[in-house]
Amino acid sequence: MTEIIRTSDGSDTIYVPQLNEHYHSVHGAIQESEHIFIGYGLQCCASDPVRILEIGMGTGLNALLTAIRANASGQKIHYTTIEKYPISPETAKLLNYPSITGEGSEAIFKAIHSCAWEEFSDITRLMKLKKIRADFTSLALEGEYDLFYFDAFGPDKQPEMWTSEVFEKISAVSAPGSILVTYSAKGEVKRKLRSSGFEVTMLPGPPGKREIIRAVRK
Repeated sequence: MTEIIRTSDGSDTIYVPQLNEHYHSVHGAIQESEHIFIGYGLQCCASDPVRILEIGMGTGLNALLTAIRANASGQKIHYTTIEKYPISPETAKLLNYPSITGEGSEAIFKAIHSCAWEEFSDITRLMKLKKIRADFTSLALEGEYDLFYFDAFGPDKQPEMWTSEVFEKISAVSAPGSILVTYSAKGEVKRKLRSSGFEVTMLPGPPGKREIIRAVRK
């Protein structure tokens, strides 16, 4: 059973009692996603189109904010997102992101959650989205990506998602100079990323988080 929680910046997140974990920071869901994934990720990626791989679709907030940013910048996006346990369309309708992220957001958010799985769909004129329902740890990845949104639950809640094998799998489909961003700042994550061929930088985090990791593929 999930619960929708209002975070400190007025945007919603989901609380999972079984894990005692929230999908986003209680200090601000949109604030966190904008700061980490858009500010340190998308806005630092000059590729066009930007080929994004998201590990952990969650509520679809990162995809929504990416589409909004692309509309503003004119940058094309090819967005692939992997989620083992998608939220239901009914739950998605209860989240308040469309009402607080500007004109056109409602149509984008609806398209993100209603489009077909396992194939690319046009979400906007600039963004194509492919949703994959799968366990990332056993999924065979194909292609090459410029940007990774690593947004799985934390290492203490979902340790199988933070292994050396997972980061080596990501490294194998990384374009030279590709960027990985995650809210984590744990030393073990830094070490595993470095051993997988990434240069790791610690950057100031959003409210409630002192630092986060950005890694660049050598």
